[in-house]
Amino acid sequence: MQVQPLWLRITHWLNAFAVLIMVTSGWQIYNASPIFRSIVFPPAITLGGWLGGALQWHFAAMWLLLANFIVYLAMNVFTGRLRRRMFPLSVKGIFTDAFAALRGKLGHDDLTHYNAVQKFAYLAVIVDIVIVILSGLAVWKSVQFPMLRTLMGGYDNARIVHFLCMSFLVAFFVVHIAMVALVPRSLVLMIRGR
Repeated sequence: MQVQPLWLRITHWLNAFAVLIMVTSGWQIYNASPIFRSIVFPPAITLGGWLGGALQWHFAAMWLLLANFIVYLAMNVFTGRLRRRMFPLSVKGIFTDAFAALRGKLGHDDLTHYNAVQKFAYLAVIVDIVIVILSGLAVWKSVQFPMLRTLMGGYDNARIVHFLCMSFLVAFFVVHIAMVALVPRSLVLMIRGR
């Protein structure tokens, strides 16, 4: 039985690739003008080699992320998958499943259904990517998008929002990989679809 359709698997992996390129090149860009002086990323985990190279990688991956994310969202809404897989969702369910997970009591027998923590995390990442894109536009094209810049609290705050949302994305990525390591069948499912 097909659990993850082909369009979902393709957009999932393209999003992961685009985010990886954007984060590592973004760290190189960040190092050129750090927001927080105590945070500097080692060159070994950055992409681009220098500011100009990092900007090229960042902008190339930006278009991939934007186009692919739009397709991902549209297909989720159009096929009804977003409604079926992510809802209903309750605060009580999130806390119940989170406490069960922390105690090692959260079952993963049926990979066709997401638990409340998964639903919440996936919805949070969708919102986070939207904010990453908008804050990135406010930083990149600050003059062309003055309302967006103002909504972010100005250029400097837009940089902070972008950095914090990127940090959330990296944290999600780390936890996501850890969960895949704990439930390797989920990786097979995202590769083969069943």
